[in-house]
Amino acid sequence: MKLELQKLKNEFLENLEKATDSNVLRDLELKYLSRKGELSQLLRRVKELSLETRREVGEMANIVKTELQERFDHMKNLIDGKETQGKKIDITLPGIKKPLGHFHPTTLVERELEDLFASLGFMVCDGPELESDYYNFTALNFPKNHPAREMQDTFFIDKKNAQGEYDLIMRTQTSPVQIRAMKQFGAPLRAIVPGQCFRSEATDARHEHSFYQLEGLMIDKNISFADLKGVLLAVLRKLYGPETQLRMRPKHYPFVEPGSNGECTCFLCKGKGCRVCKYSGWLEILGCGSIHPNVLRAGGIDPTEYTGFAFGFGLDRLVMLKYNIDDVRLFHSGDLRFLEQF
Repeated sequence: MKLELQKLKNEFLENLEKATDSNVLRDLELKYLSRKGELSQLLRRVKELSLETRREVGEMANIVKTELQERFDHMKNLIDGKETQGKKIDITLPGIKKPLGHFHPTTLVERELEDLFASLGFMVCDGPELESDYYNFTALNFPKNHPAREMQDTFFIDKKNAQGEYDLIMRTQTSPVQIRAMKQFGAPLRAIVPGQCFRSEATDARHEHSFYQLEGLMIDKNISFADLKGVLLAVLRKLYGPETQLRMRPKHYPFVEPGSNGECTCFLCKGKGCRVCKYSGWLEILGCGSIHPNVLRAGGIDPTEYTGFAFGFGLDRLVMLKYNIDDVRLFHSGDLRFLEQF
């Protein structure tokens, strides 16, 4: 076996010295160093030897294998360098055009809305996605026994505070930034808050566990529910045209009083009813209402002097309406056949 290893080594090195280009090197690598090459076939026979002989031959085989690979790599670097130096580059030729990416459809609609609200005097605010229980629930007037505080509805972080309670969560809404903005800027205040939210729920054509919202609020003296409806109509008609219809119906949200949901006619069935709108003809795209006095107090604003309204768009739902997308799960699928359409 030792003689066979020495013979293979000498044969390989002799052929390696004669190599003149990368094609010859490739043939040598396949013949001697590949998984089915002569060296590998020889090494497989080592296990057939006696234990004492196997140890001695194995050490020699490892040394030979390492040396051959190092000599091969050295020669490959030399030949590759010569071939590269021999090539001429015409610097007057146009460069190779690199394909460029593009914005996600959610980003496109988000930026369109940011521009619209900026023209109405709203600032754009941001806040942490990892939130405290206080900002996400307590400051927004959620009672301690509210079902949204349960782990089956909210992603809680497995870390307890000094009181032995789970205090950190992945925010379920962008509304916590309302409190942060009130504390930082006071009143009067106009702001929107785009961002990602997280909820522990099953996914279907209309729901995802990770999704985007766009929160908005306006606080000043003598702000009414009529101001809220006027702003919402301006937004929807800017996005979808002057014929867009908005339906508002009473709905309870802890952080507003009175509260309402806003619905647009379904983009697929045009109000006739389909699986996306659950055969109602309408798609719920926002929740809104007059800001609850307790929320104003939590933000450091006197509710006897100021009033305001707040709303939250399902940003993914707005994108579905704008581009006639019938399944929200496509947004996070990573499927280029879907994303390259925008």
